[in-house]
Amino acid sequence: MPDRPDIPLNALRTFEVAARQGSFTRAAIELRVTQAAVSHQIARLEDTLRVTLFHRTPAGLVMTDAGQALFPVMERSLDDIARGLDRVTGGPPTEILNIGVVTTFAVGWLIPRLQTFTRAHPEVTLRLSTHNNRVEIAREGLDVAIRFGDGQWSGVEAHHIMDAPMTPLCSPRLDIQTLADIRRHTLLRSYRADEWPAWFAQTAEVCPPLTGPVLDSSIGLADVAVEGFGIALLPVAMFERQLLSGRLIRPVATTVTLGSYWLTVPKDRRITSASQTLLDWMRNVVADP
Repeated sequence: MPDRPDIPLNALRTFEVAARQGSFTRAAIELRVTQAAVSHQIARLEDTLRVTLFHRTPAGLVMTDAGQALFPVMERSLDDIARGLDRVTGGPPTEILNIGVVTTFAVGWLIPRLQTFTRAHPEVTLRLSTHNNRVEIAREGLDVAIRFGDGQWSGVEAHHIMDAPMTPLCSPRLDIQTLADIRRHTLLRSYRADEWPAWFAQTAEVCPPLTGPVLDSSIGLADVAVEGFGIALLPVAMFERQLLSGRLIRPVATTVTLGSYWLTVPKDRRITSASQTLLDWMRNVVADP
């Protein structure tokens, strides 16, 4: 067994929180201490190890090579300690998963199924925060993030959850019988300017000039469409409840797939058992709804 000098456990725990949060301020909030106390613990650890663990930049904390090497070791070790304490105390092993979820997926798919997940996996406690597809996992204190796109994001490993074919949805008050009818109405737009042109390409029709409102959220687009102000191009699986209630209708069947939903994990972290549990569960639900 290797010798164990005086191990600065409190400083190591502080380092793990600061590295995960990407901020001494947010680390202080999680640890319920002052920011000065966090700075002191990190300085003590750097002095003990004779290395620099963080660079402080205007954008926040950036781990050095030494910090990046130490972080996954501490993350695994603290997880193991927590599980060991659960076994010793006889309590049920639990794992908290801090997850950022793009709002459309959270509201349209995940939240309606949360109770099912909780019943199936009481060992995992989910803490959800939503975002508009722009998220910084480490700086926001998250373990993983679900986002929409092609799976190609810098610095993360992307695990496919489900495809998201998009189709026009609108209020039943709009009289739409043909593709020509769609062209006569206002086409509501997201910040992704290629969506309507790509959909019209699937129909072999030329996309008309786009002059409708631009929104940064599919939820917002759906709300505007419900009011009859125009037609929204939306991932149909995220709006099943509005379709079942009749608030929205699907006037044509043509779809276009411009992206999928992915669970993303920073490349410098391992995927935790709780993250893997959630990913497997979501994939199983998609495969067998």
